[in-house]
Parts: sequence; C-alpha cells; structure tokens
Amino acid sequence: MAAAAKDPSLGATLMNPFALTPGFTGPDQPSGAKPLYDEALGSWVAPFMMATINTKSIHRSNFLLDHRYGKDFVYDEMVLTGPGEKGEATAKAVAGDKSMATDTTQPGEGPTKEQRETGMYDLLFVGETTDGRSIRASVQGDMDPGYGSTSKMIAESAVCLLKNPEAASGGIWTPAAVLGSLLLDRLQRNAGLTFRMEHV
Repeated sequence: MAAAAKDPSLGATLMNPFALTPGFTGPDQPSGAKPLYDEALGSWVAPFMMATINTKSIHRSNFLLDHRYGKDFVYDEMVLTGPGEKGEATAKAVAGDKSMATDTTQPGEGPTKEQRETGMYDLLFVGETTDGRSIRASVQGDMDPGYGSTSKMIAESAVCLLKNPEAASGGIWTPAAVLGSLLLDRLQRNAGLTFRMEHV
C-alpha cells in the first residue's frame, strides 16, 4: 500500500481484476467498494478485505482453464452483514473501517493457538447464469481461515502436486486450474474442508 501511494500505476494494477490474465480483459466487474443491499441474498453486504487479491486469482483460474466459466464471467466477494437496519449499519461500519490500511501485525502477533484451532468459516457462493438460473455452493472450514486452514490447504496443494506431477508442466498456476478435483478430494479428506451444493 505504501508503494502504491507513491506510484499510481501500482494502485491501478492492484485494482485491476484482470491483472493476472495477460492479453485478456473481460467485462466490467463489480467494485465491491461500497455497502449495498443484495436482493438475491436478502442481506446487506460490505466490502471484503481480501477481494481485490482473490478476484485476480479467480479470473486467472478462468483464463488458464480456457474460460471454462465464460468470457463474460463476473465475480466479486462481499461480507454478509444481515438484513434490515442492523445489517445496513454493520455494512457501513465495515466499509468505514480503515484500520487495515494503518495497523500492521508484527511477527508473533495475531490469533492465539486456541483461536486458530477453534476458529471456522462458512462461505456461500451464488452464481447466476445468463438465462436467469441460480446456483449456490458452500465451502466450510474447521479452523481459523487466515492461519489454521490456509496452512493445511497449502500443504495439501504441495502433496497433491507431488503425487500428480503430470498435472502441470511449469509456469504460474492457480490450484483450481492445475489440480482441480484432485485437490478438492484431498482437502475434504485431510484438511477439514467441506464443499457442498446448496438448494436454491
């Protein structure tokens, strides 16, 4: 962030969802920068701090998979804050929180061992097709996502690639594009993740 403040071109790259898809730019993407009411979910939503990073990886996966999700694919991530006035107030508070820009965690700080091991997460993915159909899937993890679960995902990705060396011949891949269902199976067996299609 400090470097981007000095060099506007870095800021533009950080905000470009297609920064990792050389030669391809898809349709305009949601900015995810403001709280809003999501009719499909019946909830207020607020900006998610990891969205600018995650969206680049999602679009790179689509790019590497020869646009399996479509060349007109649109993606964003938000935090659900609930319905009504309380949900709106929470969404506005989340959007107005600028502490991530100034507060930095030092080595040795962060969640305790107990917090890492007793944490969890529950993600809902809602897809809408061009013909109006809706598809919902959930991903749940059994540990703190930032420290506990992520380390297990990284380790399982490495083991999966070691056991399936033919999956990639080199280059910079995303886990979805190079390992796909092989990794999904390992994550469910060994890393405490659950992937499930939800009813509409």
